[in-house]
Amino acid sequence: MTLANLPPLVTVFGGSGFVGRHVVRALAKRGYSIRVAVRRPDLAGFLQPLGNVGQISFVQANLRYRNSIDRAVEGASYVVNCVGILHETGRNTFDAVQEFGGRAVAEAARNAGAGLVHISAIGADAKSSSDYGRTKGRAEASILSIKPDAVIFRPSIVFGPEDSFFNKFADMARMSPVLPLVGGGKTKFQPVYVEDIAEAVARAVDGKVAGGKVYELGGPEVLSFRECLEMMLKVTSRRNPLVSLPFGIASMIGSIASMIPFITPPITPDQVRLLKHDNIVSREAEAEGRTLKGLGITPTMPASVLGSYLVHYRPHGQYTGTGKAA
Repeated sequence: MTLANLPPLVTVFGGSGFVGRHVVRALAKRGYSIRVAVRRPDLAGFLQPLGNVGQISFVQANLRYRNSIDRAVEGASYVVNCVGILHETGRNTFDAVQEFGGRAVAEAARNAGAGLVHISAIGADAKSSSDYGRTKGRAEASILSIKPDAVIFRPSIVFGPEDSFFNKFADMARMSPVLPLVGGGKTKFQPVYVEDIAEAVARAVDGKVAGGKVYELGGPEVLSFRECLEMMLKVTSRRNPLVSLPFGIASMIGSIASMIPFITPPITPDQVRLLKHDNIVSREAEAEGRTLKGLGITPTMPASVLGSYLVHYRPHGQYTGTGKAA
C-alpha cells in the first residue's frame, strides 16, 4: 500500500474512556487509522482488539499541556475530542480540562488542517451556575470561533456497559436499603445509547454531518430521574424504596463527601446544581433536525439494552426470577 492509499488518520482524545472506546470501535469498523491520545497509553491496550493489526496506535497526551496536544494531532486528517470530567480532582479542573483543553484541541486541529468533532453535553451554557456547564459552554464558543466548521455533539445522560449513571445506582442498590431522589426525582433526562453517539461521530468523520452546528443527542424517551431509577430497579429485580432528598441536603452531603481524599464522591454540589435543570433535547434542535433522527440514526430504547449489562446486579445474577438453575 502506497502512502497515497493509506486510510485517513483520526486522532481520538480520551479514546480509552466510556464514550471514546465506542468511538474508536465505530471508526475502526470503517477502516480508519486511529491514534488514541490518552494520559496513560499503558492502560489503553484493551482497545487493540477493536481494530486490525497496526490500525490502532497510542500516544501520550494531556489536555493541560499544549505540546502534547500538538504532537497527538500532527498528521491527522480528523480529530475527535471525547474528554470530559464529571468532578474535579487535583489539577484536573473543569477550567483546565474542559475549557482550556477544548480550546487547545481546536487550535491544534486548525493548525494541522484537520476536521474536528467535539463531545460536549446538554446543559452546556457559558452562563450556567454549574462550573461543569459553564466550562462546557465556554469551550463550545471558543471551538466554533477557532474552527467554524467544527461539529459539536451535546448528548443527554449516556447509557451503555461502562456508564456512570445506571451502573452507579444499580451498585448503590446492592448496598443501600434506599435510593435517593435528588430534588424529588423530577429532573427530566433523555438517556442516549453510547453506540448511537459513536455512530454520529463516525458519520461526522465520514463528512456526512454539516459542520458549524451544535447537535443535541437524546434517546427516544424523556424520563424523570425517578423513572430512570424505577427502570433500573425493574431490570435488576430489586425493590429499594426511593426517598426524596432536597437539593440543599444533597448539596451539603456532596460538600462533605468531596473533602474526603482518595474517594469519588457519590455526588458533588456542582452536580446538584445541574440537576435543577432538565437534561433533554431542545425544541429548537428538534425543529432544525440537529438530533440523532436528523442525522438518520434511530435512537435506541434504554429498556432494550439495560438488561444486557445490569444483569449482574440482580440478587442472584442472570437467573434471578427465571425459575432456571445455573
